[in-house]
Amino acid sequence: MLLGRTANGLYWMHRYIERAENMARIVDAGLRMALTRTSNASEEWSSVVSSAGVRQGFCERHKQFTAATVSDFLLRDPDNPSSVISCIETARVNARMVRTALTRDAWEAVNEGWMALKEVLAHPIPESDLPPVLDRIKRETSLIRGAFHGTMLRNEIYNFARIGTCIERADNTARILDVKYYVLLPAISYVGTTIDNYQWESILRSVSAHRSYRWVYDAQYKPAQIADYLILDGRMPRSLNFSYRNIVENLNYLAEDYGQRHVCHNSAERTLSSLKGTKVDAIFDVGLHEFLSDFIDHNNRLGAEIAEIYNFD
Repeated sequence: MLLGRTANGLYWMHRYIERAENMARIVDAGLRMALTRTSNASEEWSSVVSSAGVRQGFCERHKQFTAATVSDFLLRDPDNPSSVISCIETARVNARMVRTALTRDAWEAVNEGWMALKEVLAHPIPESDLPPVLDRIKRETSLIRGAFHGTMLRNEIYNFARIGTCIERADNTARILDVKYYVLLPAISYVGTTIDNYQWESILRSVSAHRSYRWVYDAQYKPAQIADYLILDGRMPRSLNFSYRNIVENLNYLAEDYGQRHVCHNSAERTLSSLKGTKVDAIFDVGLHEFLSDFIDHNNRLGAEIAEIYNFD
């Protein structure tokens, strides 16, 4: 059985790599949606900070929600543990701790990504330069993931890494959806307008789902269809359903290897079953914000259960 310390390092290494990419995606979503407004863009940037779950920390350091303050806090601030620079630093620390469990290619991808992003994020980024910087962050994290997937043995090392990635990814998709539907929609009169449709399109682009959505629906941007795609479609690799299918699958591999099931297996399977057994209309009847808030809470609890059961130090 893998040592708890090693399992912890692999799990959190991949959570932080995913979180670094997710922060870039959240900033990207905010940037795209702020561009659709002619006034009061601070509301969009305020909601981005809320979505990232760092509002208290931001307000302790900044008084205004602007592209400059928010992007700097989410991308470059070393005192923000969820900033891209903090995440990639923490991911590298964890990778170094479990270096003997990684292939050479996987370790070098982490180390080179860390060096590249330290250079890119060394200085404040003008708003006009944000798009290429955000693309660079997404590219570097994808290279790390690609090296890991392409060279690692499919054993418990791989399982803990995939579980960490998918728990973090599910959290991010839920948060991005929540920001759009609950916070950013300015008024009911905007529903179905050009502004509303552009914002939904921006959400799809921020999770790299714009083109694949068109393949599936071949239709205009409809809130119910987009929510259905990002929550319930098991083919979409950033959807909640896809993430939980992978979490359950990898937890089951651990159960087979170790000969024992735990409460976390039941928790993950209940969440997956609820995602498979519901329709998007039922989610909207309950309230999308309420559904997503409950999902985020359950997802966080699952992470805590896994850490306790597998003796993460």
